[in-house]
Amino acid sequence: MNMKLGILGAGKIVVDFLSMVHDIPTIELVALLSSERSLAKNQAMADDHGINHVFTDLDALLASDIDTIYVALPNHLHYEFAKKALSANKNVICEKPFTLNLAELEELEAIALEKDLVLVEAITNQHFQNFKALKADLTKLGTIKIVEANYSQYSSRYDAFMDGEILPAFDPKKAGGALMDINIYNVHLLVGLFGAPKSATYYANVDRGIDTSGMLIMDFEDFKAVCIGSKDTDAPIKSTIQGRNGALIIDGPTNSLASYDLALRGGSSQTTDKRIHNHRMYEEFVEFEDIIRTHDMDRVKANLAHSKAVMAVIDQALASADLQLG
Repeated sequence: MNMKLGILGAGKIVVDFLSMVHDIPTIELVALLSSERSLAKNQAMADDHGINHVFTDLDALLASDIDTIYVALPNHLHYEFAKKALSANKNVICEKPFTLNLAELEELEAIALEKDLVLVEAITNQHFQNFKALKADLTKLGTIKIVEANYSQYSSRYDAFMDGEILPAFDPKKAGGALMDINIYNVHLLVGLFGAPKSATYYANVDRGIDTSGMLIMDFEDFKAVCIGSKDTDAPIKSTIQGRNGALIIDGPTNSLASYDLALRGGSSQTTDKRIHNHRMYEEFVEFEDIIRTHDMDRVKANLAHSKAVMAVIDQALASADLQLG
C-alpha cells in the first residue's frame, strides 16, 4: 500500500522535496496545507505535482485520506503541528530542527509511542549510504583526536537583517539563527558518528537576540570537536575528522555528504561516493517510506534516540550562549 502523504508548508524545502519525491513511486501525494494569502500560487504548485487537495484549514486536511504528515513549516511551528498530527492518529515526518527543546520532543515521542505511530526527523545525513560508509571507515583512523565541521554560507537574507528587516531566518521568536538552521547538520553528523558528547558549549556571535554565526565546542572526553555554522560569512565548506593514522575529509556541506576522502598517514588516499540518487532528500524518504510501510517501530525508536541526543546538545548550546528562541 502506498504512503498517503499530506504536506504542511509550501516553502523552499517543500519545493525541493517535490522536485525529488516522484522518484519514489510508493509515496502518493494527497494533500497540501496552504495559507489563504498564498492559495493561488500553492494551488498551481499542487496542480504541477499531482496533489489533488489543497487545504487552508489544518483540521480539514487531517480529516482527509492521508496516513502520514510531513511537517515542513518554519522551525517554531514544528512542535505544535506535529502534536496535532499525532493527536489525529497520523504518522509524522518532521523537518529539522525536530522541536525547539528536548522536553517538546519527549512529549511528542510519548504521544507517538502510546498511539503506536511513526515519528521521525527529516535529517538527511543520517540516512545516506555515504554516512554509513564514513562511520565504518572511522576505524581506519586509529585514535580520534580532533574533529572540525564547518558549514558557513552567507545568507541571502542577511543583508535585509542588517537593514533592520527581521525575516524568519534571523528571528529569535521563530527559532532562526545559525545553530538551528545550518550548524545543526554538523551536530547531527557528529552525534551520529560518535554518540552524545560529555558537554557542549556554544560561542555565538549574537546580534538582536539571534546567533548569526558561532562555534559549538563538544567534549567527547577522548577528543574534542568544533562545529562552525555561519550565516554572516562565506568560507570553504569542509569537515575533517583527524586520527593518529590519518583523516577523513568531507568537501561540502554535511547536509548533502556528497562524497568523502580517506587520507592515511604515509600518502595513500581514496574517495568514496555511494550515493544512490543525486538529490540529498531521496535516501531519507526512501527509508521513511519503508519504516512506515513495515511499521518498524524499532527503527523509529532508534531514530528518536538519536534526535533526542542531538536536542540535548542544542539545549546545552543555547543555555551556554544565553539564547532564548521561540
